[in-house]
Amino acid sequence: MGVSRRVVLVGLFLATTSSSFAVGFVRGKGTDDALKAASALHASEGASEASLVAAVKQQLTTEMGLVPVNVLRERRASFVQLYSHDRMGQTHYGTAGYLGHGYFITVKHAVVALGGESGQHKAPEIVGVDVVYQDQAVPAQVVDMGDANSEVDSGDWAIIRSRDLDLPTLHVDAHFPFEFAEPVFRLGNDYSKGIMLSSGYVGQRTTGGLITCLTDGHPGVSGGGVLNRRGDLVGIPIGRLEGDYRFSFILPLRPEMLRTIPTLAPRT
Repeated sequence: MGVSRRVVLVGLFLATTSSSFAVGFVRGKGTDDALKAASALHASEGASEASLVAAVKQQLTTEMGLVPVNVLRERRASFVQLYSHDRMGQTHYGTAGYLGHGYFITVKHAVVALGGESGQHKAPEIVGVDVVYQDQAVPAQVVDMGDANSEVDSGDWAIIRSRDLDLPTLHVDAHFPFEFAEPVFRLGNDYSKGIMLSSGYVGQRTTGGLITCLTDGHPGVSGGGVLNRRGDLVGIPIGRLEGDYRFSFILPLRPEMLRTIPTLAPRT
């Protein structure tokens, strides 16, 4: 391999692992496979510098479970802070993801008063829901919901609708398999401080149909988005293990959750 191509390869590797992609863990196997792929391509007749760069970049992306930063930045614009107000005058915060035409997906417990874990001691009635758009509160109404009576439940989801907003519509995948160790990325309104990003890996599927994952489960992220490596919305964070903000529960998207949405943006 010539000196110029070595420089390109090393420069690409460093740039890719340090700045071009989102959080991931560098593994020896991934690096070795990327270098082997690059060497094989270089050895082939007529391989161009551009094809060498593309091969290394693709191999690193696949092996390390990374997502281009620009994709995550674009998806951030599809999530908004959500605030609900109960009849006692208290305000609660969460997150909602935009599905187009004024429709958002969120958790039921953010917009409807639920009981405690035992189904008792029902919270005060929710009398108003707003989403934040361009620093302004926009009223929204609940138009569909699951059958949950408590949090961290497979029926803990809701669809709300505001006026049509100029926000990018999320691409959805309601059939994502959630295979063990698959990288996922979470966007949510952490501590009511704005939409923030966290990453982790798929753990186990619970008997109740939820997915465990070690992503930050801070207050406010419920109703936010769980994205796969392609940037598709595949689930929503709905709660955490009591006392442990790093142990989260994900509710996978199901077709029934989208039954009231007139159209969904196709994959581009």
